Amino acid sequence: QVQLVESGGGLVQAGGSLRLSCAASGRAFSTYAMGWFRQAPGKEREFVAAINYSGGNTYYADSVKGRFTISRDNAKNTVYLRMNRLKPEDTAVYYCAADRSKAGVTFLPNAYDWWGQGTQVTVSS
Repeated sequence: QVQLVESGGGLVQAGGSLRLSCAASGRAFSTYAMGWFRQAPGKEREFVAAINYSGGNTYYADSVKGRFTISRDNAKNTVYLRMNRLKPEDTAVYYCAADRSKAGVTFLPNAYDWWGQGTQVTVSS
């Protein structure tokens, strides 16, 4: 069982920036693909970004491409989501997730084995 703990959420004005972190337990973090998802009130959970086990391959939703950057530090068992030029429509609970399948990066929630509890991001207009 892998535990994922997100941090770094908060309230920010439109146009501002935040960096989310997700710390993972265990020794196999460097073998997992990692993803970030978000869920706004009344909406389904949606894919934001994913990164492969080494950090050499990344994948973004069109809505965040060019504004968000996913990265990882395997020595620290941590994945990050840098969010720039935030918009009110980015307001959501953000979740990180781990995929142990070694199948590469994916936007499909069902491919992920473990999930964090989420961190709230609120962007005011």
